[in-house]
Amino acid sequence: MKKQILLALTFVAIAFCLPYMSAAQSTITQDGKVVIGNIDTINSEILGETRTVWIHVPESTAMSSSATYPVVYLLDGSGHFPSVSGMIRQLSTTNGNMICPEMIVVGILNTNRTKDLTPTVVESIFGNPAPQNGTGGGEKFTDFIEKELMPYIKAHYPANDYTTFIGHSLGGLMVVHTLLERPGLFDNYIALDPSLWWDGQIELKRAQKALAEGNFNGKSLYLAVANTLPEGMSLEAARKDTSAMVKHIQSIMEFAELAEANDQNGLNFAWKYYPEDGHGSVPLIGEYDAIRFLFPWYEPKLAPFFDPNSTKTSEELVQTLTSHFENVSNKMGFTVLPNEGMINSMGYGFMGNNKPGHARALFELNILNYPESANTYDSMGDFYLSQSNMEKAAEYFSKAIEVGDYAPSKEKLAKLKETK
Repeated sequence: MKKQILLALTFVAIAFCLPYMSAAQSTITQDGKVVIGNIDTINSEILGETRTVWIHVPESTAMSSSATYPVVYLLDGSGHFPSVSGMIRQLSTTNGNMICPEMIVVGILNTNRTKDLTPTVVESIFGNPAPQNGTGGGEKFTDFIEKELMPYIKAHYPANDYTTFIGHSLGGLMVVHTLLERPGLFDNYIALDPSLWWDGQIELKRAQKALAEGNFNGKSLYLAVANTLPEGMSLEAARKDTSAMVKHIQSIMEFAELAEANDQNGLNFAWKYYPEDGHGSVPLIGEYDAIRFLFPWYEPKLAPFFDPNSTKTSEELVQTLTSHFENVSNKMGFTVLPNEGMINSMGYGFMGNNKPGHARALFELNILNYPESANTYDSMGDFYLSQSNMEKAAEYFSKAIEVGDYAPSKEKLAKLKETK
């Protein structure tokens, strides 16, 4: 009888072997719908109007009340919010990925896009009269982001000070403008096929001085360049062309050359030309490549520990993780702990691959890092259950109930008591 109950409890443990994913699923499904974020509004005194933002918060907030997250501020939010939120979720947690950190995504909607996303007033656009009072609001809009939106996000969401600014087209223009004029506002800048032709290439003129004389240490810029060439024209030919139809890509290429030529300023810069993508399709692939460029140091290198023939010890595993995230913390400017859900999942993986020492070490690390999380104690209870140590399993299930009134632990503890 006891053996059958132990077997049943083992299956319960297997059912909870991915508690992080279970928690994630519970936070994105509501009332039979998949929900990736929420809508919020801010009454802006600077802009004299109410502004709408779409907010995605990482699902792991359900597991830890103390965790904070970097923030992505995304221009043209209504267009890019689903893809950017999904991409970051995919690269930070899904399938065991830790390519980038989990991040809050703030999609900023516009009331007058051209006004919000242009730094100067112009009289005409492509030879047509510009809308009256419809251009040149970019500085005021950036004031709104800096002085109202960012403090609001810090006050109402689990946000920290590590930030990324993403914009496409005119939004990319404002990303470049903000880097040049207010480089300290964000840590990372992603400009997707920016409209640097604006106002007689005014940002190129600013860039000549700013990139040559400015200090951009600790700042990163990724520049994605779409194929907007006339059919049959090569990129090299476009560099020399004098027609208006290539002014857009010419302006971007000139900026890229300026940025590369001024590597003394400390800017971490990369750019890429996407010959198979036009102005409208380049954001998706450009954002992906930008994230890979910005966080090459984020993913821990743990493959040797998963080798069945490895002789690496549990102590080495914990030391590798600890040292790695100390380095990540130094780069991001605040303490970054190994993600609770991912460490948990790896622990269960080691349990299933006959490496109990590794599993126990990871569960202990999670308890150390997240002592307020009931799930960490429940997982340690599962570990002792797998080792047939009923007394210690009951101890940790009881602790999970004490910390968070954890329903799975209540069920397991009740079944354990039936065996006595």
